[in-house]
Amino acid sequence: MTVFRGGVPVHSYLSDLGLLRDRRFALLLSARTLSVLGSAFAPVALAFGVLGLPGATAATLSVVLTAETVPMIVFILFGGVLADRLPRKWVMMAGESLMAVGFLALGAMLLIGWTPLPALSAAAGVTGVGIAVMFPALTGIIPEVVPPDRLQAGNALLGLGQNAARVAGAVLGGGTVVLWGGGWALVVSGAMFAVAGALLALLRMEPVAGSRERHSVLADLRDGWREFSSRQWIWVVVAQFSLMVMAIQAGHGVLGPLIAKETLGGPAAWSAFLAGEAVGTIVGVLVAMRLRPRRPILVAVLLCLPPALPYVLLGLDAPLWAIVAGAFVLGVCFDVFGVLWQTTMQREVPAESLSRVSSYDMLGSMMFGPIGLLLAGQAADLFGTEETLLACAVIIVLSTLAALLAPGVRNLRAPEREPISS
Repeated sequence: MTVFRGGVPVHSYLSDLGLLRDRRFALLLSARTLSVLGSAFAPVALAFGVLGLPGATAATLSVVLTAETVPMIVFILFGGVLADRLPRKWVMMAGESLMAVGFLALGAMLLIGWTPLPALSAAAGVTGVGIAVMFPALTGIIPEVVPPDRLQAGNALLGLGQNAARVAGAVLGGGTVVLWGGGWALVVSGAMFAVAGALLALLRMEPVAGSRERHSVLADLRDGWREFSSRQWIWVVVAQFSLMVMAIQAGHGVLGPLIAKETLGGPAAWSAFLAGEAVGTIVGVLVAMRLRPRRPILVAVLLCLPPALPYVLLGLDAPLWAIVAGAFVLGVCFDVFGVLWQTTMQREVPAESLSRVSSYDMLGSMMFGPIGLLLAGQAADLFGTEETLLACAVIIVLSTLAALLAPGVRNLRAPEREPISS
């Protein structure tokens, strides 16, 4: 007899959670959770560490952050090629090691008081290269560790660990900065990346059958582009996200904190917004473990409509409790989207091209983000903060509705899930 709950066999839930008993998955989960914890430490530590330097200004911090972001964008496609050519475990270890070196160097410079801006920027650039190397390999290694019928559960469990680490890291990172300063917090962050790399070294991977013919990097990039552009559902949603990320960067990076300062009572109100979103991300991965839509990309794109809600509420001067509830909805929807998107890519894209396709996905999705940050303040001055927030919501809704016009988005179906009998 097969017992169902919510349309999914109960035994399949137990089997999904059984991934935690698999040594390889447990190592990957531990390494990713620790790496994300280090990433959550880093922004607070870096911001307050740099701003606490003698003579430092917001412009100083901007230079250091830009020095991290530019190499990440420049090298992300190369990271995809590398991860499709070499064992992804070793590529991920290289990325974690680069991030460890970069953050340990930043922490050491702050602790000894030798902080020339070029040196700080160079160390930040190393971390950016590490991010670019590591992330495409992560997308590709998950199907090598997780059985095909457990991919969605594996992505959800990884997401749960990562989101819990983000929440814990935001709290612990701030506390470490307050107690011991930004330098020590950056050292702790770097040590976490180093331990994450060591955990990956323990991961025993099966040899990949066959060997892909080697071409030049440009030829590999062209092949990856063909795989990316030949799937309408991928490039349409990436185009949608390039606009959404632009609006979200403007809303989260500039406009939301500005409206919180002007009308909601300051940093405490914006912290409540971010806390609501963080709780939503944890609930979202729990929802994603149960959700098995027949048309995963259609459902994923539809879930991009509710995230406009918090920007509408901020723009309409709604009460704080309603705005925090809207942030919670945003967190739930984006995490369910992320699990469905990752799982579908891992199922539909050939394993030998997956990291390159993932790198094009990442590059396309984030390429307009800096524009959103750049234009948000100017738009708020010209049109008003509330009006600009409402415009961000309109961009999110219109880009999502446009993506729904694509047949590839509406019609892609997930493979049948076989019932598990007892």
